[in-house]
Amino acid sequence: MTEKTRYTDAELAEFKELILGKLEKAQEDYELYRNSITLSDGNDTQDTSPTFKVLEEGAATLSKEEAGKLAQRQLKFIQHLQAALVRIENKTFGICRETGKLIAKERLRAVPHATLSIEAKNSQK
Repeated sequence: MTEKTRYTDAELAEFKELILGKLEKAQEDYELYRNSITLSDGNDTQDTSPTFKVLEEGAATLSKEEAGKLAQRQLKFIQHLQAALVRIENKTFGICRETGKLIAKERLRAVPHATLSIEAKNSQK
């Protein structure tokens, strides 16, 4: 029996559906993070006494920094998912870039943007 070299079109369609769902959720999360950085929700330090203003500004700055980091991470995740969709269209999705073998379905269901098999990932350490 010959070893599979790529996933079937039906399998690729299944992964595409999974990725599109994750992509939609990731884009929603990214927008939430981005809005928390750029928009004021109206509960600003303008209406508080000067004593609390300094403390609130520090907390707001920290919160914006954290939201910025989360937004960057989410954007990177979105880019990885979009690249996975391109690999699906090219029918190269699920092929390990190191070994050339198929990445296990279980791994792709958990991490659909993976480009390395567990074997290749473990050998990198």
